[in-house]
Amino acid sequence: MISRDQALAAMQEDRFDVVVVGGGITGAGVALDAASRGYSVALVERGDFGQGTSSRSSKMVHGGLRYLQNFDLGLVREALLERQLLVRLAPHLVYPTPFLVPAVGEGRRDRRIGIGLNMYDVMATSRIGRGRSQRSEHSSEPDYWSPDRHRTIDGEEAAALIPALSPLDPSSAYLFYDCQTDDVRLVLTVLGEAERFGAVVLNGAEVTEVLDEGGRAAGVACIEAESGERFEIRADNVVNATGVWADRIRPGELLAEEEIPKIRPSRGTHVTISTDDLDIGQAACIVPAGGDRTIFALPWYGRVLAGTTDNDYEGEIDQVPPSEDDVSYLLHALNGMFGTSIGPSDLTGAYAGVRPLISSGDPKKSVDISRKAELYETSSGMLTITGGKLTTFRRMAAEVVDRITERDGREAECRTDDIPLGMSARPNDLETELELPDGSREQLAFRYGHAARAVLDLCEERPELAEPIAPGRPDLLAEVVIAARREQSRSVADVLLRRTRLGLVAAPELRAGETVERVARTLGEELGWNDSRVAEELDAWASIRDAEGLDPARALAK
Repeated sequence: MISRDQALAAMQEDRFDVVVVGGGITGAGVALDAASRGYSVALVERGDFGQGTSSRSSKMVHGGLRYLQNFDLGLVREALLERQLLVRLAPHLVYPTPFLVPAVGEGRRDRRIGIGLNMYDVMATSRIGRGRSQRSEHSSEPDYWSPDRHRTIDGEEAAALIPALSPLDPSSAYLFYDCQTDDVRLVLTVLGEAERFGAVVLNGAEVTEVLDEGGRAAGVACIEAESGERFEIRADNVVNATGVWADRIRPGELLAEEEIPKIRPSRGTHVTISTDDLDIGQAACIVPAGGDRTIFALPWYGRVLAGTTDNDYEGEIDQVPPSEDDVSYLLHALNGMFGTSIGPSDLTGAYAGVRPLISSGDPKKSVDISRKAELYETSSGMLTITGGKLTTFRRMAAEVVDRITERDGREAECRTDDIPLGMSARPNDLETELELPDGSREQLAFRYGHAARAVLDLCEERPELAEPIAPGRPDLLAEVVIAARREQSRSVADVLLRRTRLGLVAAPELRAGETVERVARTLGEELGWNDSRVAEELDAWASIRDAEGLDPARALAK
């Protein structure tokens, strides 16, 4: 990724075919799709790349088994096909995980879930087929993956996959497969590919105005965060991909309110838990949560990630803390299932995000509103894409760029179904004689793919950067430097919440002031901070941590 200074200069000097507003997964997808079709593209993000919903997801690339309850069959089918495609395009970042629906005690397997899994199997069938002959034909292809049909396993196998089930003496379980990822790393990887095709991307630039030329949207005016200076980006097409903020960007030429979406945010809360308190091995578990609701517990970065809630949200959307009720709901379900007594004081992290659901004026709750993406075009020509989900970002982006090519009368087909998203690490990419923390090589390979070599080269150049950021964790100080040099990180929060995920999974380890200060000083060396700026960053991190409820255990201890 080019530096912020280079990106800012290019945006001020050039006129673009397309300017994308929003640096989450949808905006990144639009930038890649448009650039790969030959358009010149600029992308601007108010905060940090992936800072909104795209860093607060459930970390799953999945069809959405629970959406079958609302008969969103088209959405599930589309997502399942995208899931299989993303495993092929980004095999180091999107990986299959076994999911279990266990029957414990006197309980029996829920036959409705079994019916749903049968539908899941059928809809996961790709265009090339899923019969034995087809699977055999393609199984020799690099990175090919196609999930087996779900099956019933006995209690012994279930307990072997999820050790926390062992004391519960499960009788059986449904076993099926979905996929996981690191949502922000996926955003950064897509942006990197967009740059490879010529796109220019910049964070820390807030759009304040949609520029007008003869009643048509012709670019945007922005305020640059560091300097406070106003600058303009001229472009023939303006795309609003700001997710839950989509209804806040309005061109001056707006004939009717129906031209922009009405966003109805829904809050999803997640918590992370030490595997010492809940050992789920390397499999995920579907957990009953009362009524027809379920939550999940899945392995992620050495922790148990549990979620999610789905409730209407009417508060401030820039910083969304988990509510006490949501955290209690999740822990009650987990403790009820596993016979544990995990409390808020035991959590290693918590976070909440808001989904950009689109209101149709129906008074029903958000759980009854469709998750489908919607594309809007204003009378000025500005395009707004919102709704949808992480898994279907590529199709959402294609819909936007298809509309642009149609307006332009241009023949340029979507290519993103065949563009690799990064590249897996090769054995020599991970070779070093340095002694690294346990799990560092594997985590670097997952997070960066072949670009892990750049992290290790930096460690060899400066061995002090091969030390862990936080005690007992595999994240390296070198990643702080890489975040500043290559990924436009501008703050401690950028590093702890998005370039690494320590703010979500290692809240107790970050309570020590010296740990966060090392991050601030390492980042400051790259960005030219003085002692005063380092102190400001430490205060800013503490404010974000508290405002976003990242460390519930610390809040209880105060």
